[in-house]
Amino acid sequence: MPTAHPSGWAHADGALRGPHWLREPSDPNELVPLLWSRTATKTDGVLSVGGVPLPDLVREHGSPAYVLDEVDLRGRARAFRDAFAGYEVFYAGKAFLCTTVARWLAEDGLSLDVCSGGELAVAERAGFPMERVGFHGNNKTLRELERAVELGVGRIVVDSFVEIERLAGVSAELGRTVGVMVRVTPGVEAHTHEYIATAHEDQKFGFSISSGDAIEAVRRVHAAPGLRLLGLHCHIGSQIFDTSGFEVAARRVLALHAQVADEVGVEMPELDLGGGFGIAYTTQDDPSDPAQLATEMTKIVEHECRALGVAQPRLSIEPGRAIVGPAMCTVYEVGTVKEVALDGGVRRTYVSVDGGMSDNIRTALYDADYSATIASRDSAARPELARVVGKHCEAGDIVVKDEFLPGDVQPGDLVAVPGTGAYCRSMASNYNHALRPPVIGVRDGRTFTVLRRETEADLLATDVGVPHE
Repeated sequence: MPTAHPSGWAHADGALRGPHWLREPSDPNELVPLLWSRTATKTDGVLSVGGVPLPDLVREHGSPAYVLDEVDLRGRARAFRDAFAGYEVFYAGKAFLCTTVARWLAEDGLSLDVCSGGELAVAERAGFPMERVGFHGNNKTLRELERAVELGVGRIVVDSFVEIERLAGVSAELGRTVGVMVRVTPGVEAHTHEYIATAHEDQKFGFSISSGDAIEAVRRVHAAPGLRLLGLHCHIGSQIFDTSGFEVAARRVLALHAQVADEVGVEMPELDLGGGFGIAYTTQDDPSDPAQLATEMTKIVEHECRALGVAQPRLSIEPGRAIVGPAMCTVYEVGTVKEVALDGGVRRTYVSVDGGMSDNIRTALYDADYSATIASRDSAARPELARVVGKHCEAGDIVVKDEFLPGDVQPGDLVAVPGTGAYCRSMASNYNHALRPPVIGVRDGRTFTVLRRETEADLLATDVGVPHE
């Protein structure tokens, strides 16, 4: 039974060998294709994405920068659309959203899930068809609900009794009928980090099935003039690889679906099973492809509907990370390389880059694992275990906890981190007054700016204090 070292985990036996799943590569210059977007290649150690060598991209756009592979993102979106034919596929905008991506998704036939007034504003600016927009959130403001109804969003997912009452009032005031789904918590413990597990009972989202709140919420929506009951919605969490959680959730939610038909006398036409499909951040991850997910989830629903003797509702899902996550990487420039001596004569190599927790908070927030590669040159040096860290004033400012990089990594090298499309830019901050990096699209050997780099003028624009003379 392992025990904690009194001086911290880094001093424990074996800590500096890295996690058990991380294997020393025979060549640290090689890419692991599973981790990268589909157009990523290496030639003589230089990483290219979308036909653009990253050193060229950095010379033009600076670093750090998020690099968005248009071909990869759109290919993954279409793969979900085609694999889940007959479903409505909502892209979860919280993963990463901007007008360019919204337009691509609209063109490729996907729907869009938003969870704030700001995300709704992006959809509106992009000209996204509002009838294909769903609006989530556990605490939508009155103004957000009014705006959603005014714009004619296709469905609003209600999350509390207060919200049902509030939305009914908005509907009556505006004289509009609103499509409504009821978010329920089926009591499923998804195998993921507790902060991104969202279907167990003790958390802020949804109506509990076991307590009876869920069916009461359905009754209130059905009874409210102006609210059109569409169905039930559940979401068990994020970065999930095992469909067993979806099986348990579907069984419990469909049992409620059947109960509503019996007790409320209404057969709801839709059912949303949420998203949360995992991606490969490191070699320990083994995600399913959309076709496999579609086959397994469809079988689950068909089986449960037959067992309950109910007609199968129209299904919808909400992939976000699984579409945009692998489609983006982040490129940094190395500023310093430092070896730190620890107890027992062991040493750790810290590779400091020009970004950090302001552009990727997930390692600090979720203890997330990432991979990395040198992107600007080939190296003949043997691989050595290193830690890629940022430039912020926090000991927890870690980008990649453990990775084998060439032993001659040095200042001026470019380091690229794959799988940064989901939640990195969305959760980026100005901590230490850092400027948020740009998102640079790449395709067919050309670059285009999706989101520009912030400037000091942007940073100071909200500072309305009057300077001293």
